[in-house]
Amino acid sequence: MSKFMSEAMKEAEKALKENEVPIGAVIVLDGKIISRGHNKREFLQNAIKHAEIIAIEKACKKLGSWRLENAEIYVTLEPCPMCAGAIANARIKKVIYATEDTSCPDNLCEAIFNSNRLNHKVLFEKEECEDAKVILQQFFKAKRKQP
Repeated sequence: MSKFMSEAMKEAEKALKENEVPIGAVIVLDGKIISRGHNKREFLQNAIKHAEIIAIEKACKKLGSWRLENAEIYVTLEPCPMCAGAIANARIKKVIYATEDTSCPDNLCEAIFNSNRLNHKVLFEKEECEDAKVILQQFFKAKRKQP
């Protein structure tokens, strides 16, 4: 596991401790982490507070720009369509994800990233991380057992 995916996993573990879906993200520019995020939908009672959105918001604030050109985002789960749209609109260069989102139709993120309707294309790559898959499976298994 790369050091950046390891840092995204640390964010996922923070989400887990907060009883959030354990997804984490880090945004990297010039080989340095410029922002981090983990899911906070339950805590903030806000449907859009996904790890990627939080990391994008922090990166934009830090850089003073909505354009995150040449940045990469490492995320523990393949982005949902909302996050894929935000990533493309922020002009992020590349997404590196740890495990597929089995609840999302096949290749939907890639289709969004490669859409002719966007003027920016996003590179999309999987970095296999069994830990990301396991933490999600355990989280949802525990949730199903709750009354």
